[in-house]
Amino acid sequence: MKIAMIGQKGIPAIYGGVERHVEDLSRELVKQGHDVLVYARAWYTSKALNNYHGVRIIHTPTIHTKHLDTISHTLFSTINALGQNCDIIHYHGVGPALLSWIPRIFSPHTKVVVTFHCIDRYHQKWGVLAKFMLSLGEKAACTFAHHTIAVSKTIQSYCLNEYHTKVEYIPNGVVVAKNTGANLLEKYKLEPNKYILMVSRLVRHKGAHFLLEAWQMARSQNPELFKDYKLAIVGGSSFTDDYVDELHYIARGDKSIIFTNWMHGQILEETYANCALYINPSENEGMPITVLQAMAYGRPVLLSDIPEHLELVSDRNFLFRNASIVDLAEKITKLIKNKELCTTVGLENKVLAKKSFNWNNLSKQTLAVYTAKEKVKLARLKPVRA
Repeated sequence: MKIAMIGQKGIPAIYGGVERHVEDLSRELVKQGHDVLVYARAWYTSKALNNYHGVRIIHTPTIHTKHLDTISHTLFSTINALGQNCDIIHYHGVGPALLSWIPRIFSPHTKVVVTFHCIDRYHQKWGVLAKFMLSLGEKAACTFAHHTIAVSKTIQSYCLNEYHTKVEYIPNGVVVAKNTGANLLEKYKLEPNKYILMVSRLVRHKGAHFLLEAWQMARSQNPELFKDYKLAIVGGSSFTDDYVDELHYIARGDKSIIFTNWMHGQILEETYANCALYINPSENEGMPITVLQAMAYGRPVLLSDIPEHLELVSDRNFLFRNASIVDLAEKITKLIKNKELCTTVGLENKVLAKKSFNWNNLSKQTLAVYTAKEKVKLARLKPVRA
């Protein structure tokens, strides 16, 4: 099959869960003999790169602003894909799904698939108009696509309840982690098993400010316990410079907090593989690939107790009340004190990631969706009159 991927910024993934998802899925599909086109933005993927591990990369124009970047790139990519005689056009995200009606009209032989990665309108960075457009994108994802995929059971239920549409659940995956060293950590003065890690875009709903304040609280209450530990924040701005400035203000003068900006490749792998504890304090998620990646490296993960995280972790030792700085500080302290528990659970996480979130299996499930009959649209239930 010839498959076009639209909605991502590009590959290889420098940052972003959608980009990591598309890269890993596309490479698996190529291994299975399919022709995969990934549409990219020149500011993210170099124009000199037109093939990545057998995945063809096509650059199309974009208007690189906060509100127009995604939708303009999706439009130009969709127009290009109409001329590629694709079997599948696969949109990633509810923003790009706004235009999923175009191939339904102008290329009726092409099957349209949308992956619903996250309920983006809940994100605090968007204004009223953007949130309205994202809600229309949700409806489009559940209406125009032949098939809709949800990356979490929470999103699957949301589509059923809000749009009366039965969608397929296929979670995000990870490439099974390989053994890695710790040779590159010295660049940031990090020591194996002596730092806590967060990897994320620095946007408010991801909750980095909660983690910074909880870290400072835990250190002030237990200075001897944390004297050799650091907190590494890996990531950067996503049209959120003011928020990044706020984070640096919170951390001012604290040499135990390291902002690395974006990482990718070997140094990112080493950073995951050698952390003492991975923390995701997010207030809203789809199915966080960064958490899955940490689990694949056998690391313990401490998560906010939002529904999407509860699909990954049930042990209350590794959950804290969403947005509670006090509870997060207490859990950090408890887990750093209990290395044996962290080691045991980390190994369990590795087994779970390999078993349930392996792209080799998930790509086959995606192919099954590509070849399946059209999804079912459920009728609204009408109240029964006595």
